[in-house]
Amino acid sequence: MGFKERLKEKRAEANMTQAALAEKVSVTARTIQNYELGTRKPTKYDIVKKLAEALNTTPEYLLGNGGMLVLTAQEQGGAKAAREIDELVSEVTGMFAGGKLSEDALDGAMQALTRAYWIAKENNRKYTPKKYRKERIEK
Repeated sequence: MGFKERLKEKRAEANMTQAALAEKVSVTARTIQNYELGTRKPTKYDIVKKLAEALNTTPEYLLGNGGMLVLTAQEQGGAKAAREIDELVSEVTGMFAGGKLSEDALDGAMQALTRAYWIAKENNRKYTPKKYRKERIEK
């Protein structure tokens, strides 16, 4: 079950319309509709947190396995990093599906993969000539 299914499930349990949830979270009803259709995902943790509070659940539940990793990648490295992490999570999830690993072992493996990703990303930045770097400007 992905983010869209969890969101829809929790909204139904709360007997809330998309418009009512949107109002509580301070987004448009169209945004909630896009989340539930799976055409968009929240890009900021505070939106996920507001959704979770409105639906009496946790952000971790809504995002599921790997969701927090993708959101962290989005905040730290932008949309491209989020896509890469999302692909990695999908591949690793497929690799572990049907396995006999415990939850702790799966979490540890995901954390190790995430660390490896960020180390590789930093190494790539170090060895890219300055004229080709895209430096992020912090706001």
